[in-house]
Amino acid sequence: MKALEERLIEIKTKIAKMSQLVVDMLSYNVRALVERDSDLAQKVIDLDEEVDKLDVDIDKLCLEILALYNPKAIDLRSIVTALRLIVDLERIGDHNVDIAKEVIKINQIPPIKPYIDLPKMADAAGLMVKDAIDAYFDKNVEKSLEIIKRDDFIDSLHEQIIRELLTYIAEDIRKTKGAISLMFITRSIERIADHATNLAELVYFMATGKVIRHIHIEDL
Repeated sequence: MKALEERLIEIKTKIAKMSQLVVDMLSYNVRALVERDSDLAQKVIDLDEEVDKLDVDIDKLCLEILALYNPKAIDLRSIVTALRLIVDLERIGDHNVDIAKEVIKINQIPPIKPYIDLPKMADAAGLMVKDAIDAYFDKNVEKSLEIIKRDDFIDSLHEQIIRELLTYIAEDIRKTKGAISLMFITRSIERIADHATNLAELVYFMATGKVIRHIHIEDL
C-alpha cells in the first residue's frame, strides 16, 4: 500500500500549507490594521485564491483515495477528517478576506482607538488553528480538548471589545463608522476561533472515532 501512504502524505503536506496560509493571512491582517497598511490587506485578499486551490486539490485527492483504495479504520477516518478540515480552513480564509476588506475601509479614516485587545484576540485565534493542525498530525486527543477550552478566552475578549466599541460610539457619534468596521473584524476573528474549535473536534473524531460536536467538554 505504498501508493496509498504516499497520497496520504501528500494530503497532509497540502493541509499543512493551507493551514499556514490562513494563519499567515490573519497575522497579515493584524499588521495591516495596526500599521495602516492597505497593500498588505490586499495581499490577504489575493492569497485566498491559493487557499481555494488547495481546498480543491485536497478534496480531489481524498475522493481518489476513497475510490481507488477503499481505506479502512484509521485511514478512512483520516480521509473523512481531511475532507472536513479543509471546509473549516477554507472558511477561515474567507473570514480573513472579510477582515482585510474592513481593514482597507478603516485605514481610510482616522483611527478611533489604540489596538491592544484585538491583536491579542487574533494571535490567540491563529494559535488555536496552528495547534489544531499540529494535533491532527500527532493524533493528539489531549491537545484537541485543550484547544477547545481556549475558545472561552476568545469569547470573553470578543464581548469585552464589543462593549468598549459601543462606549466609543456613545461618547462620539463620529466614531460610528470605524467602530462598526472593528466590530465586523472582531466578529470575524471570533468565527475563526470557532472554526479552530471545529478542527480540534475533528482531530478527536479521527483519533477516537467519537463525534463530540454536541457534547459539552466537561462531560468528556
